[in-house]
Amino acid sequence: MPRGSKDSYTDKQKRQAEHIEDSYTEEGVSKKVAAARAWATVNRQDHGGKKSGSGRGKRRTTKKTGRKTAPKKRSSAKKRSSAKKRSSAKKRSSAKKRSSAKKRSSAKKRSSAKKRSSAKKRSSAKKRSSAKKRSSAKKPSSAQKHSSAQKHSAHA
Repeated sequence: MPRGSKDSYTDKQKRQAEHIEDSYTEEGVSKKVAAARAWATVNRQDHGGKKSGSGRGKRRTTKKTGRKTAPKKRSSAKKRSSAKKRSSAKKRSSAKKRSSAKKRSSAKKRSSAKKRSSAKKRSSAKKRSSAKKRSSAKKPSSAQKHSSAQKHSAHA
């Protein structure tokens, strides 16, 4: 079969491709590009060209004859050991959960303590700066001291 042949497609697939091609040409796409897009769409939907027919594309399985054997029963010792393994695994996972929860809560406490301490530092720094402003406003400068001293000596 030559490349590009549409013989392997069903009539339904050919009609679908034609309809898709028409809609693309109505949108203004060239005839060649519209045909390529139409067949690509059909291939995407139906996975390539197919011939119609009952059971095509289905995998056939061979049936095994004979009775199925029942699964072997486990001994009580094996059952106990697997139960122990399950319980120890549960204990480990719950311990991990508890430890991670503790870590999260302690981390939260640390971060809130840091926030409080930084807020205290800021407020104490503000207090110091306002106290400096007040003290500098009360104390006269050296020039003011000198002029007030001259006034007092002139009055005497």
